Amino acid sequence: MASKAAPSCRLVFCLLISAAALRPGLGLYTVNSAYGDNIIMPCRLDVPQNLMFGKWKYEKPDGSPVFIAFRSSTKKSVQYDDVPEYKNRLSLSENYTLSISNAKISDEKRFVCMLVTEDNVFEAPTVVKVFKQPSKPEIVSKAPFLETEKLKKLGECISKDSYPDGNITWYRNGKVLQPLEEAVVIIFKKQMDPVTQLYTMTSSLEYKTTKADIQMPFTCSVTYYGPSGQKTVYSEQAIFDIYYPTEQVTIQVLPPKNAIKEGDNITLKCLGNGNPPPEEFLFYLPGQPEGIRSSNTYTLTDVRRNATGDYKCSLIDKKSMIASTTITVHYLDLSLNPSGEVTKQIGDALPVSCTISASRNATVVWMKDNVRLRSSPSFSSLHYQDAGNYVCETALQEVEGLKKRESLTLIVEGKPQIKMTKKTDPSGLSKTIICHVEGFPKPAIQWTITGSGSVINQTEESPYINGRYYSKIIISPEENVTLTCTAENQLERTVNSLNVSANENKEKVNDQAKLIVGIVVGLLLAALVAGVVYWLYMKKSKTASKHVNKDLGNLEENKKLEENNHKTEA
Repeated sequence: MASKAAPSCRLVFCLLISAAALRPGLGLYTVNSAYGDNIIMPCRLDVPQNLMFGKWKYEKPDGSPVFIAFRSSTKKSVQYDDVPEYKNRLSLSENYTLSISNAKISDEKRFVCMLVTEDNVFEAPTVVKVFKQPSKPEIVSKAPFLETEKLKKLGECISKDSYPDGNITWYRNGKVLQPLEEAVVIIFKKQMDPVTQLYTMTSSLEYKTTKADIQMPFTCSVTYYGPSGQKTVYSEQAIFDIYYPTEQVTIQVLPPKNAIKEGDNITLKCLGNGNPPPEEFLFYLPGQPEGIRSSNTYTLTDVRRNATGDYKCSLIDKKSMIASTTITVHYLDLSLNPSGEVTKQIGDALPVSCTISASRNATVVWMKDNVRLRSSPSFSSLHYQDAGNYVCETALQEVEGLKKRESLTLIVEGKPQIKMTKKTDPSGLSKTIICHVEGFPKPAIQWTITGSGSVINQTEESPYINGRYYSKIIISPEENVTLTCTAENQLERTVNSLNVSANENKEKVNDQAKLIVGIVVGLLLAALVAGVVYWLYMKKSKTASKHVNKDLGNLEENKKLEENNHKTEA
């Protein structure tokens, strides 16, 4: 509703207003309102029966009144005065409660409700308080890092748009930070916006950090008063990177190994425990007094046994801060004598040695033709079975991948040696002639037969093992024959012969017949002798029986007779 000028009062009414202003009113009443909300102020007066109208005003700082709303009791009409700051913001109800929309800081005033009769004026003052919650505090302008033992600005805690102004507090790990000379310096300031009349609070913190502040959270809070009392709002945590100098240097060997062997690549890495860590170091190699400037790593490639020794590193600007480590480069040498392919003659002596040189005790294994030997080979007189492929293998058990091996291929040569044997079949009709041959390379065997005879099995050969094998012929000679065995290899040709008689078969048959006749005659004579003995025994037994019957009572004679009988039998 558009504001209209209040009607001019009569002289009596003006005097009453003046008199009412001099009369003490009701006690102060306070209305608390949040910024932007509606301000509701009841009149707090009982409406008199002869009420003419009601009116609201506020007082300027100098005490002069400013009328803002009017309501007639008879016409039920409402008029609002032309006050720019309250234009379209006022509402006056029938019970004379005044509402002000969109509360502002400038609304903090002393308002007065006035009820007027023809003979009196009643007043009820109300004090309006407006509150504005500040924004959540935020730590800004944060230091990228803090350095130990240096007083440095950590950051600023800022909270905006507060009314009334609030107070800012700093915390370290949840505990309040109090100002401390040359260690904790807090500077607080506030600023009011001339338009909104809202406050912005800022608190800067200078802090001398220590290593104990690593990963420690810093926060801040703003404490303010609102319609319902005091409140506190906290910021998010802030954790700062703490810089501190290196106090210790360490050296590492990469990649980490139980043992380093010749041919490996190794990398030395130097580390400082400061923050930020040092980026450059001096590396000292064995036998070199001057350090080599490098990043935090230094690589050695294809190391040899002479790289064994102490390795050190230090800071560039503080050489006394040094770290060291000992590196042992393990090695393994193997020498086999003789090695490769060796050809010897049967019966020769061959000394064999496998010499080991290593950084620590090594195991030695001998193999022959992929079969492990119980001991190292030794040859005082070579045999054909000594030939083969020998391997001497050694290793360092504690050093992965450090193995060596050498091989010897031994060839034992020999001229062919022949031995011939003869075996007659039990029937006497055939003979087996065997030619035993020894030699290497394998001799070839040839048979030659001089004379006539039936060859039952031309040739049969055994397997060639350890330089030996044989060939045999089964023959039934019709006359005296000669069998010749020829053995030949790259070294020599050897010949041996064996005579076989055909009469040997006939003689053996006759001998067998005579033997059979003799055996039959012998058996017949033995049977005849046994019959005669039995006849004599029976005859003498009868004679002895007669003497016993005649002289039964004579014991001595019986004994003599018995003795005589025994003698007769004998």
